[in-house]
Amino acid sequence: MMLSPVSDVDLDRAFAALADPVRRAIVARLSRGAATVNELAEPFEISKQAVSKHIQVLELAGLVSRSREAQRRPVHLEAARLEALTAWIDRYRLAAEQRFRSLDAVLERTSPPASAAAPARNTDKEQQP
Repeated sequence: MMLSPVSDVDLDRAFAALADPVRRAIVARLSRGAATVNELAEPFEISKQAVSKHIQVLELAGLVSRSREAQRRPVHLEAARLEALTAWIDRYRLAAEQRFRSLDAVLERTSPPASAAAPARNTDKEQQP
């Protein structure tokens, strides 16, 4: 499945939304399955209205969505959006890892072997003065 590229605006909204610990906790909870606002509010010592506002921020960032099931309005994690963010991060992580591998290869070629780098120590206690 090909992911659509993430725009700068999408990145700004997503990372701003995830900058708050309450919203990160909500995302973590939703990773286990959909939940109502009441269920999401349980572990926090803040009002349900405050939790609803956090959910709105996550919705604007495209990280969560709401559906209607009779009287319930469960909140769902938008895994595709998280996957798109992960792909954006991975692009830079992979580039950095490649640079480190290249540096390791250069250092390996230019560094003397460990046995030649330092004189051998005499570890025999009987020969020490």
